[in-house]
Amino acid sequence: MEVIERVRSQEIEMGIIESWYQKFLSYLDTSEKTVETYKRALRQFFLFLHQRGISQPVREDILNFRDELKNTGHSPATIQTYITVVKLFFRWTSQERLYPNIADHIKGAKIGREHKKDYLTADQVREVLSTVEQNTLQGMRDYAILVLMLTCGLRTIEVSRANIGDLRVLGDNTVLYIQGKGREGKSEYVKVPKRVEKAIRSYLMMRGYTHDTDPLFASTSNNSKGARLTTRSISGIVKQALKNAGYNSSRLTAHSLRHTAVTLALLSGVDLAEVQNFARHKNITTTMIYNHAIEDEKNRCSNAVAQIIFADELKS
Repeated sequence: MEVIERVRSQEIEMGIIESWYQKFLSYLDTSEKTVETYKRALRQFFLFLHQRGISQPVREDILNFRDELKNTGHSPATIQTYITVVKLFFRWTSQERLYPNIADHIKGAKIGREHKKDYLTADQVREVLSTVEQNTLQGMRDYAILVLMLTCGLRTIEVSRANIGDLRVLGDNTVLYIQGKGREGKSEYVKVPKRVEKAIRSYLMMRGYTHDTDPLFASTSNNSKGARLTTRSISGIVKQALKNAGYNSSRLTAHSLRHTAVTLALLSGVDLAEVQNFARHKNITTTMIYNHAIEDEKNRCSNAVAQIIFADELKS
């Protein structure tokens, strides 16, 4: 705290802020496109401070910056992104004992919740997986698909496009190179947990002789045995597993497994920027939609109000 207090008692020169800015960008472990977004947001914030002669920013300055963004016609999504970046920056300065976290608990802007998704809890995930019989080739394949999608947040198209040769060892990790949404090649990869790797390799061993260029997950039906599974087939496999576990809802689909992976990552306390990287979201605003949904579910106000209203009934 000594370093923080010393900095707090002095005016911060723009050169020092620039130094922190560069160190913060170096600290980030994310895509080049995301780094550009962070740069844009922080430059806008620092320009705001400089134009007003603010050399020792406080919480109110961030609130005024948010209002300035609103007044100059920025979209709620952009405002949300910029404020999130500023919050991440000051969280980092606090961790590095450079400057106190003056942005904690500041909200951005209201963004549409129309993309709010249904997801499974950890207990529900275990329930779904327990219904899959693993004593047949089809069952082993279906189980491997489910655990891969649930732990790595894969889309059905990414599962469909995966080849056996895309599963590789990289350093101490086993990874799966994927062709993501809107991508031409397989330049991205996801880390495959040990238990998931074991499920995939057990399935491949039972499947028999294969080539690197063969699909990672193949059809077992008589008409198309060995052929690449389509996205429709993968969706059907997931939907059937959900039904078998008693979750026959129109809002629970194959894509819900991806939502489950992202949501459980956030609930476990993983940093928002890291989850964005994990989910391969181009814009952090997309990741924040999940975060808002979690905050809504954690809100205890309705239960608190009910306890006040029905206090007498609860006593009797």
